[in-house]
Amino acid sequence: MQLIETVLLLLLAVVLSGWVARISRLPLPLVQIALGAGVVMLTGESVDLKPEVFFLLFLPPLLFLDGWRIPKAALYRDRAVILELALGLVVFTVVGLGFFINWMIPAMPLAVAFALAAILSPTDPIAVSAIAGRAPLPKRLMHILEGESLLNDATGLTCMRIAVIAATTGAFSLTQAVGTFAWLALAGVAVGVAVSLAIGLAKGFVSHRWGEDVGGQILVSLLIPFAAYLAAEAIHASGILAAVAAGVTMSFTESRGTALAATRIRRAVVWDTVQFTANGLIFVILGEQMPSILARAKEVIRSTSHSEVWWLAVYVFAIVAALAILRFLWVWATLRLTLFRGRLSGGKRPRLRWRLVAVMSLAGVRGAITLAGILTLPFFVQDGSLLPARNLAIFLATGVIIVSLVVASIALPTLLKGVELPPEDHAHTVADRARKAAALAAIRELENTQRNRDSSDARADDYAQVVARLMEAYRHRIELMSGEDADEQARNHTMEQVERELRLIGLNAERQELILLARSRSLDEETARMLIREIDLQELRYT
Repeated sequence: MQLIETVLLLLLAVVLSGWVARISRLPLPLVQIALGAGVVMLTGESVDLKPEVFFLLFLPPLLFLDGWRIPKAALYRDRAVILELALGLVVFTVVGLGFFINWMIPAMPLAVAFALAAILSPTDPIAVSAIAGRAPLPKRLMHILEGESLLNDATGLTCMRIAVIAATTGAFSLTQAVGTFAWLALAGVAVGVAVSLAIGLAKGFVSHRWGEDVGGQILVSLLIPFAAYLAAEAIHASGILAAVAAGVTMSFTESRGTALAATRIRRAVVWDTVQFTANGLIFVILGEQMPSILARAKEVIRSTSHSEVWWLAVYVFAIVAALAILRFLWVWATLRLTLFRGRLSGGKRPRLRWRLVAVMSLAGVRGAITLAGILTLPFFVQDGSLLPARNLAIFLATGVIIVSLVVASIALPTLLKGVELPPEDHAHTVADRARKAAALAAIRELENTQRNRDSSDARADDYAQVVARLMEAYRHRIELMSGEDADEQARNHTMEQVERELRLIGLNAERQELILLARSRSLDEETARMLIREIDLQELRYT
């Protein structure tokens, strides 16, 4: 019963966090961390955070959704930069930060310092998305950061696993390390693709043969990331990469458009709810762990050469600064290399600006994966003695998560003013081209339908009139998107805004009238719900 009450309080904290963040204008993750700490003070008990349970409950669905929804064209376009960040930067950070931590805190063995550096090296897609809500990032930059954070987890966790083996056994093998990484990555991706394809084919066969059950389809989509994660972990591969690969595969299988419209609409709503809830719970649970971590501060500082507690803050800020410097250097070097390759190929590339490098450096925040990963540090080494500096590593990792969130939330809005990225097609231009192509396809299909219609059909004249009216509407839409100058486009954009506002006013009036009819029992509840849902779907089109 106590567990159920605690879970309900955590969910309530997630709901309240959105309101508090809007009112106070504070970053949402920090509000959720504070509310999580408040829940502990209110109940006197915190959630027993088991890393394996934390990984299983929260990370697979969130990473699956990120892999499902992230634009694949953007990933492919910037694949070189993403791979350089997801692979090279992680190794560069582990080596550089590991030696720095060991130099700064001699009491922490080098292997433990490397393990801490490894788990601090991957950025977190959940935290990146949360920061983007506070400081909207340019789309292309956001896609690069999301792609990096989706892929660098396996690199960081593999480096950490190797460092932990070295810390507990005192042995290190480069050949074994490379083999472990290859197995984790390749097997994890293969399992994710196979699970998603298999479930997609089975689901499609059943739907085609016996019809599609909307609720069942949504539930299957919720189970896919857990199936991929557990299958990969069962063969000691990367469950995280399996969940990401399953999401990417899901986007390709769903691109055929075989699912019902009702399934797609309801499934999107369910997944939005899952994303909001899981994102919030991660940071609320992190806040719940803070009081116990801070309570051990005095005990933790004894494991170092200092006795003052404020030295822990010095260590945290020094590590955050080192992470930012290492990331800045790597991003600067890789972007310079990318621009150099572009010049060799004859293409024009914009001049590299320090503001862009600074934004990419500060946007690499740490989050749930760092928290869950550091808690997997073993308590004992091979001879049965306690692992040195384990509590210190946990404290430092937690501090880095919070400080990186605060720094990014404060500094990014200022740095983003005037940041320039390589140009890409304007969203309105791309959308207009797609609308025009869709309208032309509709006209062709209507012409074919009318041509194949039996002229002796009693409704032939009705079909001809309706087809002519629909085709005229599509042609009018094409004319609006063709051959306009800048002034005409601006005027049409203004007219679209006015039309949208007026349509929303009309839809709201329709909805209120239906509600009044239902309250007066002039309209039965089932019909009222159906009609209001139709209005809601129309409103979604304009909002």
